[in-house]
Amino acid sequence: MKITQTIEVLFNRFLPSPFAIAIILTLITILLALFFTEAPTEGNHFFAVLSFWESGIWNNDLLVFAYQMMLILVLGHILVLSKPINFLIQRLTNLVSNTSNAVLLVSAATMLVSFFNWGLGLIFGAIMARKVAEAAQIRGFQINYPLVGAAGYVGLMVWHGGMSGSAPLKVAESGHLASLMSGIGDSSLTAQFPEFIPFSQTIFSGFNLLLFGILLVLLPLFLYFLGKNAPVAITNLPIYKGMAAETGSPKGADRIDRSRVFGIGFGILILAAFFIQYYEDIVAFAITPNLLNFFMLGLALLLHGSFSSFLNALEEAISGASGILIQFPLYFGIMGIMRDSGMVVQISDFFVSTATATTLPIFTFFSAGLVNIFVPSGGGQWAIQGPIVVESALKLGVPLPKAIMALAYGDQITNMLQPFWALPLLGITKLKAREILPYTLLLMCLGSAVFLLGLWLL
Repeated sequence: MKITQTIEVLFNRFLPSPFAIAIILTLITILLALFFTEAPTEGNHFFAVLSFWESGIWNNDLLVFAYQMMLILVLGHILVLSKPINFLIQRLTNLVSNTSNAVLLVSAATMLVSFFNWGLGLIFGAIMARKVAEAAQIRGFQINYPLVGAAGYVGLMVWHGGMSGSAPLKVAESGHLASLMSGIGDSSLTAQFPEFIPFSQTIFSGFNLLLFGILLVLLPLFLYFLGKNAPVAITNLPIYKGMAAETGSPKGADRIDRSRVFGIGFGILILAAFFIQYYEDIVAFAITPNLLNFFMLGLALLLHGSFSSFLNALEEAISGASGILIQFPLYFGIMGIMRDSGMVVQISDFFVSTATATTLPIFTFFSAGLVNIFVPSGGGQWAIQGPIVVESALKLGVPLPKAIMALAYGDQITNMLQPFWALPLLGITKLKAREILPYTLLLMCLGSAVFLLGLWLL
């Protein structure tokens, strides 16, 4: 595992905070725009670039997108803190008796949950890994806890190909592609933009479901065999309590907050409105961020049973969305510079000149994986790289759904290398990044092979 130790040392020494990375990328983008794009016929070039940056930061469509992604993470976290899901996790961990069956169960369950919602899957996998360790303590058997923690993180390797994936969700919205590409590239390509790309061509397409099915079998089995030979040790952790239970008798207006009638009733009302409003979209697999968030809001209220329980869970979950809140606008500013200065067109032309219809998805996969290390956000990455992928795909005749999914696969695979989204898991499990990194790197290599073969053959 020397290579993983080397990567860990490099990360610790040279990789700053995600916020600092966003600032550095902003400054680099400004310099690139000044040196490699044409100055306006009137006015100062530097001032023009700053104007592009400012307009990108406050792009209304992208700010809505940022809020949608925050809700996906927060509502997913709230759901996993509800008593029914905690009960489900407890029942599942009762099936565990050693490292091998622990990682098999944790990885498969986490991947299935993450396919539905990445925020839910992230916290679900973390709490499940922690509960496995607690079960080992209580029942007196030894496990390899870092390997179990890696199994709880594997859902972040399939999330962008799932129902909450940023790129597939946005292109399923009517008019998003035209809005994203507004003012970019050859105007003759505008007529080729579809109004939207439904989930039936991306998430629920045959090739994506096949790749997910292969990973759902292959990754847990790989972890199972790793667990057979992995060293084990006794874990020593305090029991994870989650949220504090409500105590005392409610008084006055507090009765409304703690009323199960109000909580469950309002949750049912939201779900009723959801099915009335979105029934046709569900049948057509036209899943959008608003649809997904509305469903999770109603389900979260229903499972928590009261407003106070829901709000307590919200207080615990909201901190995880702070990175999206402050970093997404910076990435939107980068997108504004790249779009309005013409950099997107230049980069797209480079891809078109070096790639073919066969190799473009492969190039997109690798470039997305590289960008994700520096921009650890599927939404931020789609804002920056999406226009390049769309422009290049249209020029080379690559089907847009395939190009979009190639970006999604590349973005998600290097989550096994970039530990930004592992922070909630590490906080819950009390593991360190260097403890799970050797195993997540192996998972990344295996997953990359599956995705590359899929993009090449399918």
